[in-house]
Amino acid sequence: MNLTRRAVLAGAAALPAISKVAVAETVAPAMLPAKSAFARMPMTYLDSGSTHPMSLGAKAALEEYLRYKTQDGSLPGYSVSAMEKAVLASFGRLIGAQPEELCFVQSTTMGENLVLQALGFPQAGGRIVTDVLHFFGSFYTYGELGKAGMDVVTLPMTSEGRIDMAELEKAVDDRTRLVSVSLVSTINGFQHDLKRVCDIAHAHGAYVYADIVHAAGTVPTDLRASGVDFAACSSYKWLMGDFGLGFLYVRREVQDKIRRPWWGYHQLASFRTHVFPFDEPGPGVASYSSSPDTAGRFAMGTTSWTGVVHLNHSLSWLEKVGIAQIQAWRQPMIDTLQKELRARGYQPMTPLDSKTSMVAFALKDARTKLADKLKEANVRITVSQNRFRVSVAVFNDMNDIDRLLEVLPKKPA
Repeated sequence: MNLTRRAVLAGAAALPAISKVAVAETVAPAMLPAKSAFARMPMTYLDSGSTHPMSLGAKAALEEYLRYKTQDGSLPGYSVSAMEKAVLASFGRLIGAQPEELCFVQSTTMGENLVLQALGFPQAGGRIVTDVLHFFGSFYTYGELGKAGMDVVTLPMTSEGRIDMAELEKAVDDRTRLVSVSLVSTINGFQHDLKRVCDIAHAHGAYVYADIVHAAGTVPTDLRASGVDFAACSSYKWLMGDFGLGFLYVRREVQDKIRRPWWGYHQLASFRTHVFPFDEPGPGVASYSSSPDTAGRFAMGTTSWTGVVHLNHSLSWLEKVGIAQIQAWRQPMIDTLQKELRARGYQPMTPLDSKTSMVAFALKDARTKLADKLKEANVRITVSQNRFRVSVAVFNDMNDIDRLLEVLPKKPA
């Protein structure tokens, strides 16, 4: 569907102070909403915070890769290794990091667990401070660390859907080894002031880990400027990638202060055997050295090449459009949801001033009350037992928001 007039005017009003001519020429007709970049979907899809649809450009890139894998000789010079370097560089520019501070991992959870192992938990002891707006899968992780003897403090959510920084300051003491948060919460889209979190933690000698799976590709992010020590994310959400490939960031200033959590072939900078015919003699079965960077400490085994190919297209596309431009484009849609659903009496879980891609509301027995209505209307959002969450992506426009508002009950039951 085409943009409504309301969406065009609202989108222009929300953008930074640039000329309205520039808005008209560079935002609405040119790139956003990016409907032509994606297949026509048989539904109103407002659930990219769960899984982002694959773009047509990424599909074409994968089809080219599959031709390469047949070894039919039609793609001379095709190099996935070159794409790996390009992807790490692109992702670094996207989040404010240097390539040597990054490596590929399987998932966000894998990245977080590697960090915990590198810090020697739970054997090292001490306090970990986290909060209820961190990824719910991490509740299990930190619950188990608590059972293993660590002092785990989990901060509550305020009535406005935030984490109170004053409570964080009280919780972080000189025994604190790690503060672990989601930069943007999967629960309600709340965004931490990551620099403030880091300042609080670092004042007590603690490290900071950030889950950035709902930040990278959707809000302007500068990890170096924030001072965060570790960060990780998967690629199948706002990076428009796929399952099985993600990133781990380790700030270069802390790399020499932590232990290597495991050993793997992809950590090596050099390798030479001494036991096979014509080998040069040397000590032991092999001589080797590891890379002096994040990959040299944390790199896993074989990388998902399909994931690399997918991201090689998607990250380039995001870089071309611009994250600030994407954020400005969707804000009128987020604001409309906030205003309308609050007016109807739904209980908000997302701060009113939120600038992220997701907005959530609490509703008792939400799945029972909403699932059938949404399915019948071909509208897709995240519906949990007592909560529903709407995710706004680059292909959405105000028509999608209007369609959702038509389906949701005028008053919460």
